[in-house]
Amino acid sequence: MNPTTVPLASDRLDALLAGMGAARIGVLGDFCVDSYYHIDVKASEPSLETGISTRPVQSQRHTLGGAGNVLANLHALGVRQLSAFAVIGPDMQGRELQRLLDEHGVNRAGVVTQPAGWQTNSYLKPIVEGQECHRYDFGIFNRLAAETAGVLLRAITAALPSLDVLVINQQFKSGIYTDAEFRAGLHAVLAARPQLIVLSDCRDHADAAATVMHKLNDLEATRLCGGTYQPRDHIPREKVLAAADELYARWRTPLFVTRGERGCLAMDQDGAHEIPGLHLIGPTDAVGAGDSMVAGIAACLAQGATPAEAAALGNLVAGVTVQKLHQTGTASPDEVRAIGASPDHVFRPELAEDMRMAAYAPGTAIEIAEPLPAEFSPAHAIFDHDGTISTLREGWEAVMAPMMMKAILGPVYATAERDVVERVRAQVDDFIDKTTGIQTLRQMHGLAGMVRAAGYVPEAEILDAAGYKRIYNDALMQLVNDRLARLQRGELGVGDFTLKNAVPLLERLAAAGVKLYLASGTDEQDVIREAEALGYAPLFEGRIYGASHDMTHDAKRMVLDKILREIGSDNSSRIVTFGDGPVEIRETRKCGGLTVGIASDEVRRFGLNVEKRARLIRAGANLVTADYAQLPALLKLLHLDGA
Repeated sequence: MNPTTVPLASDRLDALLAGMGAARIGVLGDFCVDSYYHIDVKASEPSLETGISTRPVQSQRHTLGGAGNVLANLHALGVRQLSAFAVIGPDMQGRELQRLLDEHGVNRAGVVTQPAGWQTNSYLKPIVEGQECHRYDFGIFNRLAAETAGVLLRAITAALPSLDVLVINQQFKSGIYTDAEFRAGLHAVLAARPQLIVLSDCRDHADAAATVMHKLNDLEATRLCGGTYQPRDHIPREKVLAAADELYARWRTPLFVTRGERGCLAMDQDGAHEIPGLHLIGPTDAVGAGDSMVAGIAACLAQGATPAEAAALGNLVAGVTVQKLHQTGTASPDEVRAIGASPDHVFRPELAEDMRMAAYAPGTAIEIAEPLPAEFSPAHAIFDHDGTISTLREGWEAVMAPMMMKAILGPVYATAERDVVERVRAQVDDFIDKTTGIQTLRQMHGLAGMVRAAGYVPEAEILDAAGYKRIYNDALMQLVNDRLARLQRGELGVGDFTLKNAVPLLERLAAAGVKLYLASGTDEQDVIREAEALGYAPLFEGRIYGASHDMTHDAKRMVLDKILREIGSDNSSRIVTFGDGPVEIRETRKCGGLTVGIASDEVRRFGLNVEKRARLIRAGANLVTADYAQLPALLKLLHLDGA
């Protein structure tokens, strides 16, 4: 099976977000109250009665969870006609659940109180020093009474004519939908309204509703097809595709399969549609992501969107909420628009993580991650500078690490205990390792957060990202200037500061009439100076672009946008970009160009950097090579073997 990859154009995204207000959606299922109690252990004291230390609650917060989180997400997206169908107990959690539903403007005529044998589902989550402790679960022993089921079914029957979509949400082993008699009654009611869109998100009873649309995760989908994977297992893409194909053949209704950070899949009569995962920087929390996905899908289906479009928007909604920690987060239209206007997708994660899957051009070490079209004829070649052509700035990590340590420790840098220094050093090394390949400005945003969290530097003295970037750039330029001086003195040559065959490649492309562009996030005058010192500046015929002195924006992305606009969208299919970083690869892929990832070892100036290879494939590189040693073969792959 070869699924199509689904982009969601910004105008279509805007149209779907604008249409949220008219959608009419009901949610049936396991509603829950998520309660967060933030404990201040410093204020603890022994109880006079028991002698056991108390757990003083500094603050508390209560939110809709379970099926309620689907409604909360729908409300945040702008859906205003919402209905809840649920069972609660005569308890304080039930009263809080009703209050929260009212707060979200939800019609709760379908919320039924069962007087006995039912506790309102609730998760009580103590948070100590930012970490969630043992959770207290209410409602796991519930049993649905026949009388309650009848009242609920009558409420659903009365409400269905006023709904565009009904979501069925089953999360608990002892919930509403787990009751066999209730399930039978519900599907009899739904059978009378075949035009209604019904979306099922059921952990344990997906097969009970063959005539509705389904949302599952990859574990649930493969298990329904005989798979034996366990939670946290990596499930190969091919297994997920096969399961989706089998389930569609079984149910003959659209289905959606989520894959966590690897994106999702929509399956309908037109086949499989794959939505890549999103490249997100910083910590994430997947709790509630499935509910966010369901909300996005349902809100789109209510407007007549295709399953592929619905999955693409649901993926964006989940991409927003997973970045909200220690909460069942929601996403506003503005947040979805911000992440969806120019999303950074993750391509071929399995290939990126497993070199055993690599396929190479015959007789070469040039990896073909995604073949170039047979008709490709490059007219414009964009080159990143550092690590792609030049190695003058090799060793930036050794500059950034001590700079970050000084920033974090601030006034105690010289006097801090050894264990403190080592802890900060480990934190910095881990941060640099995880953020290598992203823009320096974003790294400096992260540094500002680490400085603030460490608490050694007074708030008034903490710099913004631009301020820290300025300090880093000044330190890095000392290294570069020393190397340029050695070059000028003749102690080292051009070959000592360029990748193998980089300059011959530039010469061959220029001779073939391909226009060359040099793109760097470094200050423009420094890029020009370094290219001139290394002797290849004339080949670019003035098309050398670098950052301005504005450090508040993403310099590399701005430079690339400028070049891509200059080339024009009519010529985007004739662009090839060479780069060792994800930014230039992603931005070129977004505009329809092709890319060559340079997984360079900047110390040796030849040979493969395995970590870079993985980042470049995830960013969307078509070809990956360590250097330009196999220049004739590379030119042939680019259909320039006559150059």
